[in-house]
Amino acid sequence: MMADVHAFKDLDRASNLPRRFSRVLALDPKGVAIEFEQRTFPWSYVAALRESLDRELQARGLGAGARVAVVLRNRPQHVATVIALLATNRCIVTISPFSSGSKVAGDITAAAAPVLIADEQDWAVSEIHAVARERGMLALCVTVDPAQPLHVTGDVDEPRGGSDRTYAPDVAIEMLTSGTTGEPKRVALSYPTLDHAVTSGLKPEALQGELRLKTDPAIVYPTLVHIGGIYGVAMAVYEPRPIALLEKFELEKWLALVRRYRPKFASLVPAAIRMVLEADVPPDDLKSLLAVRAGTAALDQATQAEFEARYGVPVLVTYGATEFAGAVTRWTLEDYKRLGAEKRGSVGRAGPGFELRVVDRERDLELPAGEVGVLEIKARRISGDQWIRTTDLASLDADGYLYIHGRADSAINRGGFKVLPEQVASVFRRHPSVQDAVIVALPDSKLGHVPGLAVEARAGAPRVTEDELRDYAREHLVSYQVPARYLILDALPRSAAMKVRLVEVVELFGATG
Repeated sequence: MMADVHAFKDLDRASNLPRRFSRVLALDPKGVAIEFEQRTFPWSYVAALRESLDRELQARGLGAGARVAVVLRNRPQHVATVIALLATNRCIVTISPFSSGSKVAGDITAAAAPVLIADEQDWAVSEIHAVARERGMLALCVTVDPAQPLHVTGDVDEPRGGSDRTYAPDVAIEMLTSGTTGEPKRVALSYPTLDHAVTSGLKPEALQGELRLKTDPAIVYPTLVHIGGIYGVAMAVYEPRPIALLEKFELEKWLALVRRYRPKFASLVPAAIRMVLEADVPPDDLKSLLAVRAGTAALDQATQAEFEARYGVPVLVTYGATEFAGAVTRWTLEDYKRLGAEKRGSVGRAGPGFELRVVDRERDLELPAGEVGVLEIKARRISGDQWIRTTDLASLDADGYLYIHGRADSAINRGGFKVLPEQVASVFRRHPSVQDAVIVALPDSKLGHVPGLAVEARAGAPRVTEDELRDYAREHLVSYQVPARYLILDALPRSAAMKVRLVEVVELFGATG
């Protein structure tokens, strides 16, 4: 989803998040803050990094609001850095390490921050070191050493920002969107926006009374360069509870944590849900779960139904975006038990602070219940009374439950017939030899564009052929929806957030002629 982020305007400047984080760091210095690869890190480690970081920045005149670029990986030193910067009211400018050194260096240049933080692995990349030196950035290295969690690797007298971009008052994070359908775009999330996103997901009792550390951890695996990772860390600290951190989603490591800590709720992206089903995880392993929350990408109804039937665990699908600091809609467990079967395919109703409507994009008129149009969102803490238009096709039923039908900007015009990619891809995901599927638009000299199908073959199943997929398409789709070209892959290209990179899929079609 992409909204008109230029229209965002915060109405409420107050945020409790930095104060809350600072209070949590002082609760129990010896208590476990982060668990990672069979090693634990106490809250004193996080506090020490915060103090060292604050000292280095203050010494160079970079106080509250200073923009700090961070090359983020899912490691303890990076989690501690995120907590430290939010606790001291600075702006985190996220930099993804998941590309070539020259591409990362380009992102650092575009960020134009006066400070760059990375760990030893990324400082060993020559292009990263070079760009920090050329731009006159304060270069800081974070480590897991409790005696020296941070040190200067490249000092400058007066760190330079760029074009008056040294400070971003009230901004918590400048984060790139996932870039599923094109180049990622940077979005500014204010402290009030992040605060509201976190607190609206907590029970009232978690925000009231005496602040006490919980012992059961939050399992965090979404990458910190995606809103899911930042949200997971921020909510864990806010509650407060330890963080059981995974560098990425690996089924066996995630299952080991679930078996050990027996959480009541878990968050799984659709790709991870399919991995659980594919591995035929025993139901006993997930018996502690009351529900699974699913978001980030579309979850087809067949996969959702199969998971719920096998494990007896409801899957609560949400809709959200980086621009809104996470979920916009949600299902409560109570509502899902009452209405889930009736409203299969819905991503829930608007969460606190949000309003939804569906409009005809040609005439800018609000559509009645059940009709498909472009989704618009009103988020008072972000846009006041202004409606923000997304690029998602959606419908609302009479009870306010939202259904997503794909992206308005990805609909394929095939000689005058409109093909909705997600609608077609969901059909192929039901094929017994297909793990996942996507539809992309491919140029055609006669029709303008035609749909191309790329599938991820299901491990252990008979290898599907192009002819079989074409016959399957003709059986289950109308003629104009049948893909014109096919790719059968061992794995679809994915982003760090486990979303399929559609741009790379199109490139693969080009490579195959």
